[in-house]
Amino acid sequence: MQLVYTHCAGLDVHKKTVVACARIVQADGTRTTHIRTFPTTTAGLLLLVDWLLSLSITHVAMESTGEFWKPVYNLLEGSFTVLVVNAQHMKQVPGRKTDVKDAEWIAELLAQGPLRPSFVPDAPQRALRDLTRQRTHLIQERASVVQRMQKVLEWANIKLASVVSDLTGVSARAMLEALVAGQTDVRLLAELAQGRLRTKRPELEQALRGTLQPHHAFMIAQHLAHLDFLEEQIAAFDAQIETMIQASGLPPAPPPATGGGETDGIDLVEPQAADSSATPSGWAAARLICDAVPGIGARVAETIVAELGTDMSRFPSAGHAASWAGLVPGQHESAGKRRPTRIRKGNRYLKAALIQAAHGASKVKESFLAAFYRRLAARRGKKKAIVALAHKILVIVYSLLKTGEMYHERGVAALSECQKDRLLQRLQRRIGQLGYRVNLEPMAAAAA
Repeated sequence: MQLVYTHCAGLDVHKKTVVACARIVQADGTRTTHIRTFPTTTAGLLLLVDWLLSLSITHVAMESTGEFWKPVYNLLEGSFTVLVVNAQHMKQVPGRKTDVKDAEWIAELLAQGPLRPSFVPDAPQRALRDLTRQRTHLIQERASVVQRMQKVLEWANIKLASVVSDLTGVSARAMLEALVAGQTDVRLLAELAQGRLRTKRPELEQALRGTLQPHHAFMIAQHLAHLDFLEEQIAAFDAQIETMIQASGLPPAPPPATGGGETDGIDLVEPQAADSSATPSGWAAARLICDAVPGIGARVAETIVAELGTDMSRFPSAGHAASWAGLVPGQHESAGKRRPTRIRKGNRYLKAALIQAAHGASKVKESFLAAFYRRLAARRGKKKAIVALAHKILVIVYSLLKTGEMYHERGVAALSECQKDRLLQRLQRRIGQLGYRVNLEPMAAAAA
């Protein structure tokens, strides 16, 4: 194979150590290999950087092993061209498995050039992505706490969830707090219902009559306190994410003036941040574009922006973006036959956000996306239709972010218009198979 890089290195990254293999090819074709092992502490990784710089290394490759590659990447990205590669793309020959052999094999593949680097966003986007991912975990944990509290209610023969749709709503929360406080009169508990739930007071009385024991009340109280804590955490992450998104559209702050006070260089930025009439830019503009698509809310839009970014040139096409998100099926063809496969693994945070958006979009009345879902669900089933709708939403978001345009609803008729020519051809071919010949003319032309 043709030599691509003359000064490169391969890293085999582990939790406590990283094995580095530097591969250098001189002008006369002489090849030298240098191998060293470093600890993964910050001091150890800085020694790794200095060692690679002393060897004039220009390109470094490593496997995307869990979370262990991230601290290594953070310290190397400013000094080298760093490639994070899917481990499946550079499997070693079986029977020769050691850390040194792995590092040598990575360096060999990097020198020859067949490695395809994974997409690693820049540092600001990685920071936003860390915040949105942690918020996603908090929201998932909140849902788990609600489910555990529902189990406790079932153990106590309290069927509140059979009447109310949300155990954390205002009415249900008031009833649960009263139960914890020792209230046993079901009529007084049912009177705590608000809004339209007051019409269900007889059902609430039946649902709230149970066998609540003291340890049940204690567990419910702890679950409610845990939910309050998680709500505070989610609100704090929402505020921090909003701050980062709004700051992305601001110009860089000027350097502080010499001899100024502690607030020098800050007052120049604040008026722009407070100007609500200014056109959103950066992440704020991308969030606005995503939020306009049916089914996508503010939090889902923030997740899409954090995971996908705003620069769509990093993906050659919408199909590449969908493949990276894991919303396209794999390929399995043998002997001329294509076998059914599951969707591929990809960015699970982006995939989950798009699936959530697809569930919401499928319920928007008189929309193009809802009509697309219903047409596909009738033939392929609801689960496959939801995945296909998520793929459709990603393609739309990719196109909108690439052009900077806002989403325009095409309506149900647009889907029928897309399928009209195909339907007419199929019906005309079917009529011909029955022995008839037809000539199709538009009704307007026929009337003329």
